[in-house]
Amino acid sequence: MKRTHLLCLIVSSFINPLLAHELPSVPVKESKVQLAILLDTSGSMNGLIEQTKTQLWKVVNTFIEAEKDGQVPFVEVALYEYGNSRLDSKAQWVRQIQPLTRDLDQVSEDLFGLTTSGGDEFCGAVITRAMADLKWDASPQVYKAIFIAGNESFNQGPVNPQKACREAIGKGVVVNTIHCGAETVGLSGGWNTGQLLAEGSFLVINHNAAVAHIPAPQDVQIMKLNEAINGTYIPYGKSGAAKKHQQIIQDGNSVKKEKSGAHVNRAVTKASGNYWNASWDLCDACHGGTFDWTKVKEADLPEAMRKLDLEGRKKYVASYQAKRTALQKKIQDLNKARAIFVAEKSKETSKESTLDVAISKTVREQAREKGYQFEKK
Repeated sequence: MKRTHLLCLIVSSFINPLLAHELPSVPVKESKVQLAILLDTSGSMNGLIEQTKTQLWKVVNTFIEAEKDGQVPFVEVALYEYGNSRLDSKAQWVRQIQPLTRDLDQVSEDLFGLTTSGGDEFCGAVITRAMADLKWDASPQVYKAIFIAGNESFNQGPVNPQKACREAIGKGVVVNTIHCGAETVGLSGGWNTGQLLAEGSFLVINHNAAVAHIPAPQDVQIMKLNEAINGTYIPYGKSGAAKKHQQIIQDGNSVKKEKSGAHVNRAVTKASGNYWNASWDLCDACHGGTFDWTKVKEADLPEAMRKLDLEGRKKYVASYQAKRTALQKKIQDLNKARAIFVAEKSKETSKESTLDVAISKTVREQAREKGYQFEKK
């Protein structure tokens, strides 16, 4: 009975097929975006979780075509669940799933592991936790936002949600609320609090509507290139092999959700600078030119690199970097054509209040106020 479609909301929104930039080299000064997604996992919330699994990549891809200070911004995502009776009552049924992170494979794995159980949804408590726990960027120029959705009263629980929203905007974090149900019910339940107090948006969606996906002629080739990209990853360190395995598992999970377009959107993410795995992949680790080879033990390298001298290792990695960049460029070009195709086909489909357009518009408008640009000059 406690249904809320956060990803339906937050992800659905970013349903835009994005026209990708070419993969940038990692700059000395990087631009970023920070998004915290607060999911109600109380009873009957399986639909929300399903939406979130399939739409994660669309959330991230929204900013592929953006620019800030001459750089394509990378996205950090944080996840919380709340309202689940299996959580700790002392923590007011709130759990941090992931802090702000660029490890999108881990975020995806966590989403596929979520389950639901009836409970009390305390919106004020989860917003307060997100503000206290997360390492929000101190710069007023960074776009920072919380997205929280639900259909129960926004005002439940011992923590005042109005106070939580004021504290959030005081630190430059916009609070966007999404009510799943009638607008009048959302208003009477206080879901417009973020709009009134935290410079956010109050949105209403049909949480039962399916996420629209339009298959495109480019999809098959994009997926073939995605498989080729996997071959360019060079796992290293103690976690390298496990993280490489995780990458393949999450590819498989996205393919299971291909009716929602998750597989193609994940592939597009992997063709951008937002898919960043420097902690376990040598190509990403060496991308900025400051990698410290002295800290890597020979045993932590793949067997093919162990007998190479330093210059040999650098050349080995550079060859894989070149292969990946070329493959990513091909996906980006295909995605440009795909975006045009999908945009045309979208004109033929009925408009459902799933927030795919509303959220995208909201995020773009909010980010523009911070100097992010979404149109090429």
